[in-house]
Amino acid sequence: MHKDQPIHHGSLEHLLPPSWKAQITAWLAEDTPSYDYAGFVVGEHPRSATLWAKSAGIVAGIPFFTEIFRQCGCEVEWHAKEGSYIDRPKDGSGKTKVATVTGPVRGLLLGERVGLNLLARCSGIATVSRDMLLSLRSAGYEGILAGTRKTTPGFRLVEKYGMLVGGADTHRMDLSSMIMLKDNHVWSRGSITEAVQAAKMVGGFALKVEVEVQNEDEANEAVAAGADIVMLDNFTGEGVKIAARNLREKWKGQRQFLIEVSGGLREDNVFDYANNDIDIISTSSIHQGTPHVDFSLKIDQDKIKSSS
Repeated sequence: MHKDQPIHHGSLEHLLPPSWKAQITAWLAEDTPSYDYAGFVVGEHPRSATLWAKSAGIVAGIPFFTEIFRQCGCEVEWHAKEGSYIDRPKDGSGKTKVATVTGPVRGLLLGERVGLNLLARCSGIATVSRDMLLSLRSAGYEGILAGTRKTTPGFRLVEKYGMLVGGADTHRMDLSSMIMLKDNHVWSRGSITEAVQAAKMVGGFALKVEVEVQNEDEANEAVAAGADIVMLDNFTGEGVKIAARNLREKWKGQRQFLIEVSGGLREDNVFDYANNDIDIISTSSIHQGTPHVDFSLKIDQDKIKSSS
């Protein structure tokens, strides 16, 4: 585990807001809005079930999965740690035991699909985030890999959590976390300078102001106006390197600011943009459309037979 990953410094569960358990209650309510007909069939006999990982990846989302089953009257014993890598087993079974869930069989089946969906998605994001971060580190990039705000409505907390488990930065959590002035804000206000000045008046000292720019002239205007972060958006790889170097040289000793690059960055092209004049590489590819890690939850058949 690398020291530049957040999970190395403490339990990420301690980041979660007081409202997170209410979100899980809402997910369970969405999945069972009225009668649990299949639950009537199986009843509440005590049973155990095994959580299997059927593909390789990072385990992420343990607090959410555990709370889902707690609300269904079950307990979870984990055999893997948050952020650990689960490889394909060498015994030919095609699956790895990750956790054991015990409780009334109805509760096991109530939480099954909600828990698996969440764990698969969160783990997929963590896996892709970790892979890209390690690739950038191996290429010599020392800056920040960040996600974006292009998250699923109602599921942002889990997706941002997955980024953190994978070692990526969440970027801003929401519109209230940082003032980002994009092209539509600038066009609506009239100029970058006017937009930054207005943002600074209401954001005060506690909020950073970031400006999305399309060329070097706009970047210089943003820095001159007092932007804390300049985002070079949709530049070419070579254009990023030239603009970043020119900005560093022009404002050296005059202004303190960060440079971010974004826009269409993926694992197959990110190395064209990675250089240490860039402080932040942000991309939605680590959380939008990422492959899931495949999990299944199966009732332990041998224990059913031994109890019958």
